[in-house]
Amino acid sequence: MRNLDEETITQAVLARNADMTDRRLKEVMTSLIQHLHAFARDIKLTEEEWAAGIQFLTEVGHTCNPARQEFILLSDTLGLSTLVTAQNHRKPQGCTEATVFGPFYVDDAPEYELGANVGNGMNGEPCLVSGQVRSITGEVVPGAKLEVWQADAEGFYDVQDPERSCAQGRGTLHADADGRFHFRSIVAQSYPIPHDGPVGRMLDAMGRHPWRPAHLHFMISAPGYETLVTHVFRDGDKYLDSDAVFGVRSSLVADWVRHEAGNTPDGGKSDMPFYTLDFDFVLNPVKPTQANR
Repeated sequence: MRNLDEETITQAVLARNADMTDRRLKEVMTSLIQHLHAFARDIKLTEEEWAAGIQFLTEVGHTCNPARQEFILLSDTLGLSTLVTAQNHRKPQGCTEATVFGPFYVDDAPEYELGANVGNGMNGEPCLVSGQVRSITGEVVPGAKLEVWQADAEGFYDVQDPERSCAQGRGTLHADADGRFHFRSIVAQSYPIPHDGPVGRMLDAMGRHPWRPAHLHFMISAPGYETLVTHVFRDGDKYLDSDAVFGVRSSLVADWVRHEAGNTPDGGKSDMPFYTLDFDFVLNPVKPTQANR
């Protein structure tokens, strides 16, 4: 194929890829090429803009490390993460809604007994979290695995601190025989996503802020149920309607209730004011076709 021009290049590229044997890959790449070429034509992309885009993506890649996933931040801030989540996690009315995964999940978080303090010395006001895991059909889900993680009072996750000596603000627990769980942590606070890199510069250029409303991450799994990845957001936060990563759902907003120092609901005592959060999760059973995969 010679002498290609702006009118013939797209079909030439598609023809070159005609022999792909992976049908899904062919479908994805065909659509991607068509949309990329249409985008370039639509905005009349200049060579300088093309080069700037390549440089931006290169910087995004160079910013990634084990503690920071800049490409997920890019996907989150462009709304792509929420779109993919919404498409892939449609649930019946009454199930707890899914939302974005975020870039700060860590595999193999420490295991804790119910009632333990997953904050593990993290800076912040004390908080007691409790709830129950149930099925959309009403049954309790005994032994459900709950993975939780959150930022500290300054808005940093433990993995962002190179000096940390242990996991803080994250852990893995298992609900009891009645699907109930409880643990101690700290009060969630709003915080900015990392914005000292290329994604932050992009937000600045677009006149957007980098802030996320206060939230606590959960990933809940149990045999026979779809795994749920979600947040619980703190009611009253000023960023609920302008979350930088478009993750808020009204059904996921809850009260962190303040209490004066004294006896706590788990039978303990607090020498300082503390908060409680009570939130139940409703899981969707796996469909028979999914279970057989």
